[in-house]
Amino acid sequence: MKRTVQQGFTLIELMIVVAIIGILAAVALPAYQTYTVKAKLSEVTLAASSCRTTISEVYQTGTSAPTANGWGCEASTSTSKYVASVATDVNGAVSVKVSNDPSLPSAITGDILTLVPADSAGANVKPPVGSVQIFKWVCGATSGTLLPHTDSALSKYLPGSCRG
Repeated sequence: MKRTVQQGFTLIELMIVVAIIGILAAVALPAYQTYTVKAKLSEVTLAASSCRTTISEVYQTGTSAPTANGWGCEASTSTSKYVASVATDVNGAVSVKVSNDPSLPSAITGDILTLVPADSAGANVKPPVGSVQIFKWVCGATSGTLLPHTDSALSKYLPGSCRG
């Protein structure tokens, strides 16, 4: 008597493989989309770095504090694909506005990321300069306070150091 040897996969085996691939895709695609938006928003954080350097230098050298948007690092027009503008206030808080690029989620276009200079106790640093050293920058704060971006859609895509 001849025994028949199974050749290929059975239908149930193929269905299990397709189900596993579907589950993996359902988990991986949203994670990848979030990752790509985070990578794009790294430009927003990077846009504030030149201002952080300029403002830190002014505070440390003891020169007089400029007026709002007078620190020398601002940009009223788009500086990159994902940055609409960069502004500063009299205390040196840097506000970077997210552009309306169609590749970004509509919930975050036009949002503003703010970096506020703080001392070692975590309090806002304010002029007069020269007497206070900037110890850290509080990311995701509203200018004038140290409240993190926890209530905005932007907080989902900010680096871990900005989420408070």
